[in-house]
Amino acid sequence: HIEEKNYADLLESAIAENIREGKYVTYDLKPHRDDPTAVGTSEFADAVVKKIKKARS
Repeated sequence: HIEEKNYADLLESAIAENIREGKYVTYDLKPHRDDPTAVGTSEFADAVVKKIKKARS
């Protein structure tokens, strides 16, 4: 993270919150791998970006 601790913490928090909520996560982060609500990596990343933007506003 190139000594950008604040940004690294923000990113880590957004990822952790997204996983904790369990709504926009990939199949490998779901309790059951065949869960039809799993999303792709782009959707996961989009959800993380939204959380970062919300935290910074």
